[in-house]
Amino acid sequence: MAATILPAQSVPDAPGLAPGQAAKLWKAARDFEAMTLGELLKPMFDTVDTAHGPFGGGDGEAAFRPMLVTEMARGLAAHGGLGLARPIFEAMLRAQEARTSGQGTPR
Repeated sequence: MAATILPAQSVPDAPGLAPGQAAKLWKAARDFEAMTLGELLKPMFDTVDTAHGPFGGGDGEAAFRPMLVTEMARGLAAHGGLGLARPIFEAMLRAQEARTSGQGTPR
């Protein structure tokens, strides 16, 4: 059975919000999810014994590992991730609506 890659998620509907502004909020929500995924992936890569791997480990491999983790996390978040981006996006929408309606800071 072959693994399939899910398509990238599109910007959710945000009635009453300019499309450009909705896209910015969605990007921020996805970036937050990617950062969270990166933090979850870091310990996994810290336990890998690279000295006996195909590239032999070393300082060069150690220098590029954070970039690998970051890009893996971004890819996961762009294709569904853990499902954090949508609730974060909705919370940011509620916060923005509360601010523009003059209700102050939402809880």
